[in-house]
Amino acid sequence: MWDYTNSVLDHFTNPRNVGEIEDASAVGEVGSLACGDALKLFLKIDKQTGKIIDAKFKTFGCASAIASASALTEIVKGMTLDEALKISNEDIAKFLGGLPEQKMHCSVMGKEALEAAVANYKGEKAVAHQEEPPVCKCFWVTEKKIREVILEHQLTTVEQVTNYTKAGGGCGGCIPDIKRILAEVMHAQMPPAERPKMTNLQRIQLISQTIEKDVAPTLRADGGNIELVDIDGTLVKVRLRGACSGCAGAKATLQHLVQETLRQKVSPDLVVVEEN
Repeated sequence: MWDYTNSVLDHFTNPRNVGEIEDASAVGEVGSLACGDALKLFLKIDKQTGKIIDAKFKTFGCASAIASASALTEIVKGMTLDEALKISNEDIAKFLGGLPEQKMHCSVMGKEALEAAVANYKGEKAVAHQEEPPVCKCFWVTEKKIREVILEHQLTTVEQVTNYTKAGGGCGGCIPDIKRILAEVMHAQMPPAERPKMTNLQRIQLISQTIEKDVAPTLRADGGNIELVDIDGTLVKVRLRGACSGCAGAKATLQHLVQETLRQKVSPDLVVVEEN
């Protein structure tokens, strides 16, 4: 049994603003019945003031989903669209006195429905996660959505991702992908390590060693090779050999393998060019 606040129970058993607005100015719909949660939000907007004068909803979901939708419709009334867009899913949960962490995805769904409704009113296309291949096929959650939620809420575990998106809460087949995404996002947010200062000679030696130990073996595995020709300040001149010489992908090899490796291992200001 979830530990619901009195406010959550009240908005679940006595939901506010249930139903449709026949002449709605905007409609936002997220989720799907097949995935277990769906929410359709209706907004009536005063054209002169730009304020939301009425809001209603229809939803299929658990107590938290119903309570979150009910709370959202109460919060947005009287707000302008810009003010409404500033509402976070934490604001919805706070309005209800808190939600169990395992049910935070319900407040996220409310925020997404609001964004979809505002996009509908402005004649814009709402962010369509469902058009992308899903990472989680049980609840149709895409990698883009997982990355957005991880960044917004600073999530660090698979369990937290499941709480906020439901991804990983079904068969569990997507958990390795969720772990990968978490690792990539966390790595991208880490500040770069401070490199020790090097003399010009140490810098040249490190460039040469990196090419020989970290770059050349990869090229040799495909029948290619690389030769360090010269170093002029931050400009590193190389010559591709073997199968890499004249290859259509030579430019990509220089940029994505040679240059990126040297920037990571030696210095971020290095530029690699091919010497003919």
